[in-house]
Amino acid sequence: MTGATGFVGGAVCRAAVAAGWQVTAFGRRAVADAGRVGGAAYRSWDITAGKLADPPDVDAVVHCAASATDTGVAREVWRTNLLGTHHVLASFPGCRFVHVSSGSVYDPFRPTVRAKEHEAPVDRYLNAYAAAKAAAEQLVLAISRDAVVLRPHAVYGAGDTTLLPRLLENVRGGRLPVPGTGKVLVSMTNVDSLARACLLAAAAETGWPGVFNIADSAPVPIDWALRGLLASAGVRARPLYLPAWLLSPFARVFPGGRLNRYVISQFAVERSLDVTAAIDVLGYEPSPTAFPVAGAVDLLAELEDE
Repeated sequence: MTGATGFVGGAVCRAAVAAGWQVTAFGRRAVADAGRVGGAAYRSWDITAGKLADPPDVDAVVHCAASATDTGVAREVWRTNLLGTHHVLASFPGCRFVHVSSGSVYDPFRPTVRAKEHEAPVDRYLNAYAAAKAAAEQLVLAISRDAVVLRPHAVYGAGDTTLLPRLLENVRGGRLPVPGTGKVLVSMTNVDSLARACLLAAAAETGWPGVFNIADSAPVPIDWALRGLLASAGVRARPLYLPAWLLSPFARVFPGGRLNRYVISQFAVERSLDVTAAIDVLGYEPSPTAFPVAGAVDLLAELEDE
């Protein structure tokens, strides 16, 4: 298990341990809180530095370690997401390899409408994160004969260190500026559902390789999703929608900032995934998008009534 101290990796570790699996957790941190990795045995490993000198004997690898930033230094993003993946593959040859990728590998220049797995990768991307994720997928599928690639989108849930924090840091005066209208649909992925999908992929006996979208049972309007995320954090704020065409020139002027073409592409047009393959082949059982945090439902209702 790589990336075990991260948001997704930690969820997978806890789910695997709870299921009775013997887990060895890897992460960049020198030490890890036992609760975060579910009590799994933990070892420190910087996957960008090279292959593991003494890898344990395992039946499956779940590779969650990644640089998830859309504004980071391109060289470092590529180093973690592609070179790091190569080192993990080299460390564990011949076993089931579950690679957690991203819905960002779909075409950023047009709406993603109930996208099926064969529609990615594409030729052009808007940032290093998406391009490196697409390249890592191709590497995994080329090298591993027993690979499963999972593509979640907008992962959320308890312990979120990526999606929700990025939203909160942009709230100003009770408003969250957002490109677009808020009416387009987005597929979201509950982190616990993603963890279950990782376990299904690691244990499945069907012939591989294979690629699967992983998301909640149905896409939801972006406005509803954003209000739910904000309410789940107890933040009394509402989205403020701004025309994408108005923001695009600023994205070109400040390509490395929080307002960039990638962000605009994620909010202004539909980003929905078809999860039929995961249901049919992996036995994945998606749940509806929900934000089960105390007080969130009441706060959502209050905001929608304003």
